[in-house]
Amino acid sequence: MQGSASLEIAPALTAQGIACRRGDRLLFRGLSFALQSGEALHLTGANGTGKTTLIRALAGLTTPFAGDVTQAGPLGLLDERPALDPELPLGRALAFWQRIDGCADPSGAFSVLGLEQLLEVPVRYLSTGQRKRAGLAALIGRGVPIWLLDEPLSGLDVAAIEQVTVLIQTHIDEGGIALIASHQTLAIKGLRSLELADYAAPIADFESEA
Repeated sequence: MQGSASLEIAPALTAQGIACRRGDRLLFRGLSFALQSGEALHLTGANGTGKTTLIRALAGLTTPFAGDVTQAGPLGLLDERPALDPELPLGRALAFWQRIDGCADPSGAFSVLGLEQLLEVPVRYLSTGQRKRAGLAALIGRGVPIWLLDEPLSGLDVAAIEQVTVLIQTHIDEGGIALIASHQTLAIKGLRSLELADYAAPIADFESEA
């Protein structure tokens, strides 16, 4: 299974004074953190507080309203959209990314994530949990050091949650970085926590800056 053990540079992910908004609403402000090789951060908060918005900003898919994001090393995103062709069998859909990412032997990830019996099933027929595991297999195949995981445990049964948790722990132990937005408790050693409610912006503050 391709991982991050052979990193040539030490990965890092830093957010400084980040503020994000959705439409005319400022979700949070003044958010800062720094992650280095072998570190993980658990992003918590109620629905609507901006967890997905923050992850998309960290991934470079949106621009923060304020603040800066810097990174050393490539990153990969896992969210509710695994970027797999829904009309293809899972094996062929994953093979598309394996060719692009240069993953020589994905069989280890397939085995650990319990996907071997699903490779001939069209992606559109997979359950939420099966798609989530498939997306994680694709992420592992990329071999990137920084993982951004948006609700990676949703839709998974107890056994699958344990498998995914072990994979995240292994990634960190091999020198990778993981930022995980999840409502669920994560059994990961040394996990730090960041609660978005601590950075919530009062509506009056946004109106005064508009």
